[in-house]
Amino acid sequence: MKITTFAIKVWRWMSVLFVIGALLWTYSLFPEMVAVDFSSTGLAELYVDKEHIFYIIMALFLLNNVIIAAFARHIPKVDPNHLPILNKKIWAQHREQLNEHLVNWLYCLVAVINTIIGFSLFALATINSTNYKMDVFDFSWVYYAGLGLIILVFLLPLRLLWSPVPDEHLQD
Repeated sequence: MKITTFAIKVWRWMSVLFVIGALLWTYSLFPEMVAVDFSSTGLAELYVDKEHIFYIIMALFLLNNVIIAAFARHIPKVDPNHLPILNKKIWAQHREQLNEHLVNWLYCLVAVINTIIGFSLFALATINSTNYKMDVFDFSWVYYAGLGLIILVFLLPLRLLWSPVPDEHLQD
């Protein structure tokens, strides 16, 4: 197993635990009505029941971790000629590398979505807390970190534009 494959699998499983922990912890801290939308001055404009937030996050979590992960498990069964990649004929000859790149990409997408959900929950809980004197603008880094992670994950398939590395180079 390559180090990148191992790192992505560890990140994916840690992000699952992160979202579950964040959801349980923040649910216990949320007031009955949680502020979720804010004006340009930082004042809350829209409130949602904490139960609705719980159900929305659980739906996103299940869709992310079940649907995308199931899709990743089916990648090895798909004919390479039906995949939306360039150099299909060359990559079809190196099917193990192709499978590894695509599965890693999908698992990385799952981990990124989980990480963004977890950080968003913590930011939302802190903003709605009476213990901290932080406002919505203190958490603008969540937006930029999430945007950076999404850009990074969608740049990963660029590796498929180049030819695969021959197997004898992988053994060194």
